[in-house]
Amino acid sequence: MARIELVNLHKSFGAVAAVKDLTMNIEDGEFVVFVGPSGCGKTTTLRMIAGFEDPTSGEIRIGGKVVNDLEPRDRGLGMVFQSHALFPHKNVAQNIEFGLRMKKVPQAERVKRVQDVAEMVRITHLLGKMPGQCSGGESQRIALARTLVTNPSTFLLDEPLSSLDAKLRRELRAECDRLHQALNRTFIYVTHDQEEAMTLADRIVVMRAGEVEQVGSPMDIYANPVSYFVADFFGSPSMNLVAGEIVQDGAGARFRSANFNVALPGRFKDVKPGAVTLGIRPEHVAVGGNGGAPQAASLPVRLVEPLGRDTLLYFDAGSERAFVAISEGLAMAEVQVGAPLSLCFDPERLHLFGADGRRLGPQHA
Repeated sequence: MARIELVNLHKSFGAVAAVKDLTMNIEDGEFVVFVGPSGCGKTTTLRMIAGFEDPTSGEIRIGGKVVNDLEPRDRGLGMVFQSHALFPHKNVAQNIEFGLRMKKVPQAERVKRVQDVAEMVRITHLLGKMPGQCSGGESQRIALARTLVTNPSTFLLDEPLSSLDAKLRRELRAECDRLHQALNRTFIYVTHDQEEAMTLADRIVVMRAGEVEQVGSPMDIYANPVSYFVADFFGSPSMNLVAGEIVQDGAGARFRSANFNVALPGRFKDVKPGAVTLGIRPEHVAVGGNGGAPQAASLPVRLVEPLGRDTLLYFDAGSERAFVAISEGLAMAEVQVGAPLSLCFDPERLHLFGADGRRLGPQHA
């Protein structure tokens, strides 16, 4: 295993800066996920680490050694692509062993290593089949096995599950997590799916427009977003974000908008009056005035979505984007559309974002 260091990494395609001055370290054995919308630079970063793209400037170090000029095959890394890219005329075993054959590994060792990785990813029964006879999930396992068999120090995975259906994605996510724990190797994973990032990562790197927006553990990213962008990107449903202003009255600071009047806790005492955006996650909104906090708003119900374990309530907040609350169980499933309900907010879970989109006030403990 080897520590990977990215130092002032920059990549431009003509006049377009795809990655801007990225500096970070990825430790031995970490599972790091780069996440962000399309075009944010996450795949370009991965391809530079792999050696498929040359940095415009900056350095990539593996185990303390600068590898900018090393060919991909000499970096000791294994890549799993978004496309399975299996050879259709070779059977599964031949696909898996192809890299070993190119390295002139003796046949007996090839056979043993193919058998070992097939057992690891649970595809032994597929070894004699052709790729065209395998499902999407099986093909992705074959692609994982093809990388595993070369015994790389680090695994690079470029949106490997994006072409699969939701059930298969969940299954293969669990497989990636199991492999990481079993192998104790470094995994660098690229996705646009924040759910994948939350469930897999030791650390998440949130990228936007070629720059790192925030780096942290999944729960830190979720509970303490540093910007409006991160708050909006993470969560399903995402954080409620309401434009308004901070005002001061005799009782302290308050957030006010056309539909909301929220007393702010003492940790926001130093936030200056003016335009802000208030953020609160749907699970921190109490419906029906039972939250133990003063009423923040009374809004009409726009839509009710019973999900079994929870019920999602969408409220008309006077904007195109609905305000969402999560009510546990089915108690609110029979609420009539148009009925006004009182809403209370957990004061310890409020967020404020300034006009520049950055978080105001201290983070949560």
